[in-house]
Amino acid sequence: MNYAYAMGQGPQGTPGQQPNPLINLLPIILIFVIFYFLLILPQRKRQKEHERMLSQLKRNDDVVTTGGIYGTIINVEDAAVILKVDDNATIKVQKNCIAVVRKAGS
Repeated sequence: MNYAYAMGQGPQGTPGQQPNPLINLLPIILIFVIFYFLLILPQRKRQKEHERMLSQLKRNDDVVTTGGIYGTIINVEDAAVILKVDDNATIKVQKNCIAVVRKAGS
């Protein structure tokens, strides 16, 4: 048996081409790039918009909580807001539970 074939060399003893290990990792890298642009980047954008919305909360804003409760902000505290949900009913909820600030008339 000719050992040149076993060593990855051609029939005349010339070195054969070795596959680049980076080529094997290219599909995995491509998948991570796609996930970043399709999942991670939009999620970060939504999170920053939500944080900006929470920082701009003020008295008399009509809001909807993540639990679906509609109310009007009576007082804004550091980590919570007090909502008026009915004529005689108020509740205290965490700021990060505010999902949407509603526009007037909606």
